[in-house]
Amino acid sequence: MKEYINVLDELNKGACMGMDAIHFILDKVEDEKFKESLELQYNKYKDISRRINNLYSKYNSEDEPHKTNVMTKAMTWYGIEMKTLTDTSNSKIAEILLKGTNMGIIEGRKLLNNKEMNKEVEDLVSEYITMQEDSVENLKKYL
Repeated sequence: MKEYINVLDELNKGACMGMDAIHFILDKVEDEKFKESLELQYNKYKDISRRINNLYSKYNSEDEPHKTNVMTKAMTWYGIEMKTLTDTSNSKIAEILLKGTNMGIIEGRKLLNNKEMNKEVEDLVSEYITMQEDSVENLKKYL
């Protein structure tokens, strides 16, 4: 049971990180089609996070899933600001988001391959990974 909570915590941190990155970068995007694509991705992360919260309460009714902490959020914001200081092209923004998304895929795969979980949690982790892999394919269009 504790293992399920750890998996859900890690998954939620990844989803929150994805939402934070998109939130921080969205105002730099001028291309409306790209902006719509990022908003759709943001909503997918938000849905996964909502579902994690619902599932989490099955295993731990006292707490909520872990989110990204203030320092991590600040570092994400700062990193995005520095990387887009002189270049806010679609290509640069897609590159930044691709790197983060690939890290999320790696973490998701590590959870799937190395943690014990029931079918319900495993399905959610698999869906998270698939969502991010789809996002990679979409972001490649903007490189």
